[in-house]
Amino acid sequence: MIVRVNNAAVVGPTKSFGEISVIPDGGAGFGLLTPRGGILVRPTDFNPERIQVDDEILRDQIVPRPGKAMPDLNVGASITNAIVGPIDYSFSNFKLQTTTTPTFDPGALAPEVTALPRDQEIAIATFNVENLDPSDTELIPRLAAQIVDNLRSPDLFGIEEIQDNSGSANDGTVDASLSWSALISAVQAAGGPLYEYRQIDPVNNLDGGQPGGNIRVGFLFRLDRGLSFIDRPGGDSVTPVTVVDHQSGPQLSISPGRIAPANPGFVDTRKSLAGEFRFRGKKLFVVVNHFSSKGDDQPLFGRFQPPTRTSEVARHQQAQVVNDFVDELLGVDPNANVIVLGDINDFEFSETIDILEGGVLTTLMGTLAPEERYSYVFGGNSQTLDQIVVSNGLLGRIGAYDVVHVNAEFADQASDHDPSVTRIDLTGRPAK
Repeated sequence: MIVRVNNAAVVGPTKSFGEISVIPDGGAGFGLLTPRGGILVRPTDFNPERIQVDDEILRDQIVPRPGKAMPDLNVGASITNAIVGPIDYSFSNFKLQTTTTPTFDPGALAPEVTALPRDQEIAIATFNVENLDPSDTELIPRLAAQIVDNLRSPDLFGIEEIQDNSGSANDGTVDASLSWSALISAVQAAGGPLYEYRQIDPVNNLDGGQPGGNIRVGFLFRLDRGLSFIDRPGGDSVTPVTVVDHQSGPQLSISPGRIAPANPGFVDTRKSLAGEFRFRGKKLFVVVNHFSSKGDDQPLFGRFQPPTRTSEVARHQQAQVVNDFVDELLGVDPNANVIVLGDINDFEFSETIDILEGGVLTTLMGTLAPEERYSYVFGGNSQTLDQIVVSNGLLGRIGAYDVVHVNAEFADQASDHDPSVTRIDLTGRPAK
């Protein structure tokens, strides 16, 4: 079947394998569009009007055959000629194999810059740095520049997808000190502050991700604005952290410490990591997470309809484990300052988030206008995977919450995720 698409609007950037995602007629009348030209996933609408445009025919016309022939296009670009070609099906997607190279208006999409925190605010962010290891010598300075210039050097990060020192080499290495230090040095070289990190090495090849990479979560934090990490020894890959009912309020038995690492929900998945902090006399408990990915789910345009999302089972278990841990903290002190953040790998409207919130936490993504709720673009669908979730007592202290769009909508990415940052005013509450 030969198909023609007129006035295509780009809703998914050019991928390394030469595909873009578009919607026809400039996007008029289709779905819920983002202010930057994407199209939002919603609870009952995964936007079947999206059209994948591939460049296999274009590559066949070039000698030697290149890895891709599609021009680099960002979300918000407009195709100025008609896209015409046959319909193909591969990798569980219908694709229009264009016979003509798209001409385009690139649009004016630019990376965002968040605001600086006020003096009394703590800035807390989450950032998936996509399999970072010391060999990423081109990407590390770009990530550092985003931390300094676009995120304005937050006080505290929950970081996801730090690989071990040997990266994808499946050689038994689990230590990631060189990976962390490379990022920290690059931030300083970009004009940022000195950061420290805390993490726990996983058992080799037991936390999922790229074989040999041993991705893990961790904390990256600066000390020059009144934040400090409360270290308590004993944390390792198999020892669970517990909540201690101390006369001064809740404490972590170990800091940093993994939450229920032996729980069946965390098989082949990054273990959630808790840390205890103090900011200008106020205690703060932070849990960084990287829940199981959606990679095992049936595809949207696959054989089985509606598709089954089998990966949700593990995420629901993980969310319950973390929520139970937060319940323990709040059981000791109902006013405890708790932040749960990271790559939750699920939507803000998902059952995973309902379980994680459990009546005591609230995802800040849900406080944004509906058209702003996204941190990731997959197959042309703007969607939420990354979350910052806070104890309900902190809701009145949120100065701002900002998904800083610097990666997901662009063909040229330092990571496939956009980072998020919130600013919280912790003044006026007695120290615990």
